[in-house]
Amino acid sequence: MNKTSRRIRVEQGSGNVFRDLGFPHPEREQLKADLTLQIYRLIRQRGLTQAEAGKILGIRQPHVSALVRGRSGAFSVERLMQFLTALGQDVQVTVRSTRKRQGELSVVVR
Repeated sequence: MNKTSRRIRVEQGSGNVFRDLGFPHPEREQLKADLTLQIYRLIRQRGLTQAEAGKILGIRQPHVSALVRGRSGAFSVERLMQFLTALGQDVQVTVRSTRKRQGELSVVVR
């Protein structure tokens, strides 16, 4: 190793960056991020302006701007699901048994 190179410590991630960074309620934060990403994709696919998206979602343009920048903190999971239905999506919540000690939250987009 020469003087300019350094050793970099690499850790295997858990699959949830919010857990890895020590956020409280990491599963909820990951779920919100997944829902927000889907909202962003729908707005882009439809070529909606932020003002047009705001009318559909029932929120002001600055809030749409925050959403499309991945800042979903002000919105609950329920509200994000309502935004998806306003954008013409069906949202289905499935609860099933798990063999693990604790269940998981996930989003499946079809």
